[in-house]
Amino acid sequence: MPRKGHVKKRVTSPDPKFQSQAISKFINCLMIGGKKSIAERIMYGALDLAAQRLGMEPVDVFEKAMANVRPVVEVRPRRVGGATYQVPVEVEPDRAQALAIRWIIGYARSRKGIPMVERLARELSDACKGEGGAVKKKEDTHRMAEANRAFAHYRW
Repeated sequence: MPRKGHVKKRVTSPDPKFQSQAISKFINCLMIGGKKSIAERIMYGALDLAAQRLGMEPVDVFEKAMANVRPVVEVRPRRVGGATYQVPVEVEPDRAQALAIRWIIGYARSRKGIPMVERLARELSDACKGEGGAVKKKEDTHRMAEANRAFAHYRW
């Protein structure tokens, strides 16, 4: 949190192939060590592979996968008196997108033994179908929020 003023949101330029800001953000999160061309090659290869397997357009695969992984509610810790409660709160769209990107990339990286293009393609196609690690993470987050619904009145 800055001491002075408000931090402006940076606008991400759309990616060169599909003209999508969401794909551009995904590529930026996928990038390691400033190697953007490699991240782009991995992302576009994975999208083409997933689209070929599912028989859909690459952008549609990405949008459906993101929609299936994007959380609606999450729990946030709130200290009241001496106790800490897990309070369910709604997730803002920017944070929901960031969480979905982080989860998809994280679960793709955790699959070992195959090239990253293949791992990401599998995770995207699984997310598009409504299965896989990232979708399970979203469901766990929603389950946690549902279990702690009794503390919703502590929302701030």
